[in-house]
Amino acid sequence: MRRFRPFSHLTGQHRTAATNRLLGGLLAFNAGAINAGGFLLVSMYTSHMTGFASMLADNLVLGNMKLVLGALGALLAFTAGAATTAVLVNWSRHNWLRSEVALPLLVEAALLLIFGLMGATLTRQTPFAVPLTLLVLAFTMGLQNALVSKISSSQIRTTHMTGVITDLGIELGKLLYWNRTSTPPESRVRANRIKLRLYATLLGAFIGGGLVGALGFRYVGFVWVTPLALGLLAISLPPLYADWRRQQRRKARLMQQPQ
Repeated sequence: MRRFRPFSHLTGQHRTAATNRLLGGLLAFNAGAINAGGFLLVSMYTSHMTGFASMLADNLVLGNMKLVLGALGALLAFTAGAATTAVLVNWSRHNWLRSEVALPLLVEAALLLIFGLMGATLTRQTPFAVPLTLLVLAFTMGLQNALVSKISSSQIRTTHMTGVITDLGIELGKLLYWNRTSTPPESRVRANRIKLRLYATLLGAFIGGGLVGALGFRYVGFVWVTPLALGLLAISLPPLYADWRRQQRRKARLMQQPQ
């Protein structure tokens, strides 16, 4: 598995700020692509939970229960995805596994693969008055966003850019702030250039993913998400393989012990 060492470092158990930033950028690209494809398919941004929460409130007042059900379904699916990540990560940690990051990514890869290969059959309506496609994509976005949030201590978000753009604007304001020469060094306003690069990278990756997703879905169709799924699968396999090898070695030692 030496050829997979960079992937193993990306999704390994031991995290660094650099690997979190790289993984965050890759997943922001992924989220932008999925979000754009979801909009072209169901005319809704499947990671935009603020919009669904507003839709729920507005249509409760207007009495449009169909849209209320749709918004509720998206919110519940996103929440269920985030909860699934929490369960998988905590289960991995309690069992001393190296794949706490890889397991949620494996689930996301499987869902995207199903979506890419069977997308045409996922357009049927659900009890929430929205296509199953929307619920699957919202679940996937909740799964992904919770994973990056958990491993980065809530410093990185990948499926929505409101907080990212806000933080980017704050750091730009600090960068442009004019410190008077009489201001003591400890009181001067300084931008965090590391954060500036992080937020700019996340925003650029999300927009780039959106362009790729829109073009892919428009000209290729559902199957365009297959490369995304295979990419997630590739970065999730090394830790999973390491856990499997360790389990096999443990079984071999137990079998060699005298009865």
